[in-house]
Order: sequence, then structure tokens, then C-alpha cells
Amino acid sequence: MGEGADVTESTISRPGVAPENACPIAPVVDIVFSRWTTPILWALHEYGTQRFVELERRISTITPKVLTQRLRQLERDGLVVRTYYPEVPPRVEYEISDLGRSLAPLFAALSEWSVNLPRVAQARLEYDARDGRQRR
Repeated sequence: MGEGADVTESTISRPGVAPENACPIAPVVDIVFSRWTTPILWALHEYGTQRFVELERRISTITPKVLTQRLRQLERDGLVVRTYYPEVPPRVEYEISDLGRSLAPLFAALSEWSVNLPRVAQARLEYDARDGRQRR
């Protein structure tokens, strides 16, 4: 190996895998933790089946365009089920799928970890104060 080569156990055990792709949770993070996925899944899990307008009201900062895009992606990923009712006017409902519900323990663990957010805020303040002194 040449000098400066970064060799980790994951890149050794997975030859041919780029280091940025060697982390086995990276694809999960990409699917589950995009900007709007967690609030949508949480709302569907917490409040049950909902129509588009109901989701839009619950997540008031999301635009209709982005909500539509995220719901389509979540449906494509199998995390949300979309049901179309051919009535007049047509009705569409969204619900979290069994696969989406299987994320509940992950979200519960993250919720439990959220008690650490004040410590994160304090660490940021300390860092910013230190960083400000170093730049002078």
C-alpha cells in the first residue's frame, strides 16, 4: 500500500466497494432520512390513514409539490400505500405500509436519543466560541 492510503476493515472486507459506499447503513439513511420522509412517516404512523390535504396540514412547512414527490418516492420504496377511490370527486388516501411500520423501533430509538439535543446545542456553542477565538 502506498503512503497515505486509507485502509479500513470495511474496505478490506468488501473489495471493489468505494469507501463512501462501504458503510452498510448509508443506503438506509438515504431512504429514511431525507428531508421530508421522517415527518411524513411519523404522521402516517401516529395518525393513521390520511388524505393528501390532511398530511399537508400536519406538515405545514412542506409544499404540495414536494409532498407529492415524497409520497410517490415512499410508495415506490414500499414504505407508504396509496389507495385511489374512483368516486366523484376522486379520493386518495395514504397509509404507512408494514415495511414502513417496521421502522418504528428505529424512530423510537432516535426519539429516546433526542434527550441529548441540549448537549449538542451546548457543544455547538462551545465550538463556535472556541472557533471565533481561533480566527482572530
